[in-house]
Amino acid sequence: MRWIVLFVRLAAEPSRHRVAVWRELRRVGALSLGQGAWAVPATPAFADGIDRAVALAERGGGEVVVLDATGRHQADGDRLQALFAAAREAEWREFTSECDKFEAEIAKERRIGKLTLAELDEEEHSLDRLRRWWRDLKARDALGLPAAGEAATRLKACVEVFEDYAELVYQAVQAQAPATAGGDADA
Repeated sequence: MRWIVLFVRLAAEPSRHRVAVWRELRRVGALSLGQGAWAVPATPAFADGIDRAVALAERGGGEVVVLDATGRHQADGDRLQALFAAAREAEWREFTSECDKFEAEIAKERRIGKLTLAELDEEEHSLDRLRRWWRDLKARDALGLPAAGEAATRLKACVEVFEDYAELVYQAVQAQAPATAGGDADA
């Protein structure tokens, strides 16, 4: 596997430039190899993020050296791949944990009978956040890890739980709605 390795140098102050570069590299899934050294698989999925990180560093008066690399020995490449896989696996575990929390939240709302449009809207925003997060994780999972499939299954379950909850909310709202003018007995 080929890798892109970046060496980033920025002044210590102001720290906002270092933080901006660090956040961008973390956002795209770069693997920190040590102070100022980062690696990502050499795939098109990472190109835009790398370009953004380089631009941020340059705007902050820093410099970046970007290299195409492979391990000198098979073990070196294997080690980078294992580190990258472990980082992605941790992200997938965090994602599935958030899916668990989402399902638990909807179960709680159902249990206490909180069947309001406002609550439905809030849960829909949470589901949209999970969907965006899944897309971001999937985009940087250059290794096609099995955890990605498991996470897709968990996201699908969250969608089904949400749809069931939405149906209950709509039924509750309709049951509470006053009769229409044409259906009033006093008319």
